[in-house]
Amino acid sequence: MSDNRTFTAAMVQMRTGLMPEPSLAQATRLIRQAAANGADYVQTPEVSNMMQLNRKALFEHLQSQDDDSSLRAYRALAAELKIHIHVGSLALRFSDEKAVNRSFLIGPEGNVLASYDKIHMFDIELPDGESYRESANYQPGETAVISDLPWGRVGLTICYDVRFPALYRALAESGAYFITVPSAFTRKTGEAHWHVLLRARAIETGCFIFAAAQAGLHENKRETYGHSLIIDPWGEILAEGDVEPGIIMAKIDPAKVETARRAIPSLQHGRRFGVADPKAGPDHLHLVRGSA
Repeated sequence: MSDNRTFTAAMVQMRTGLMPEPSLAQATRLIRQAAANGADYVQTPEVSNMMQLNRKALFEHLQSQDDDSSLRAYRALAAELKIHIHVGSLALRFSDEKAVNRSFLIGPEGNVLASYDKIHMFDIELPDGESYRESANYQPGETAVISDLPWGRVGLTICYDVRFPALYRALAESGAYFITVPSAFTRKTGEAHWHVLLRARAIETGCFIFAAAQAGLHENKRETYGHSLIIDPWGEILAEGDVEPGIIMAKIDPAKVETARRAIPSLQHGRRFGVADPKAGPDHLHLVRGSA
């Protein structure tokens, strides 16, 4: 392990397949490579176990958290390598009708330090005709999650969450130095928004951003953007992937968080405010505004 002031973070970029076993083998090989290169914290992307667009096939292979073989294997691997493994997310059975998109932070003894269910569902129709209805299969989470690493506090998010900056500010205000964004961005939205959104979240919060990504053309014919990123609190990109599976790594100095926050103390300057016409606008905004 690194000393208690700095550490090495690694993002595992994957091309998850239709079945959990080959996907686990791919991730395991890359995690071992990252650990051999000195990584203390290793993150995998969103849905590291399988990417199934077909509902019937998805539910045939879903397992509960207690029974999931991938999670057991990641826990054993963390204990063997004596590192923190952050499984970006696994698709798991929540009920007979719903799955859950759940992230796991695993400690060097193989214990689960924290888990987080993706809050914001990716329900969208893109201009090129691509359509996604994550809420049709997945139960959204309701609670933001923050946990402790030896080097500082970490806030957990997943992919589409990145478009909701209030979540990131709440994590930073709760003491996060690092915020994780394991993702499976589409190629089209990634080309347009991936870098600017992640850099903005880093700058707004004064946090490091760790974002392991899915990459390339998958077995289910979905194409993801790749370009895994490690970004410092000033918004500078420390490491970036391409469009192939692999790892990226960077040395992380948590002191940069305080340096950035002293330079731009926006977290201290936030003020509560009202909206002059709280009933204006579409109904889906009213809960955000706090009205009935």
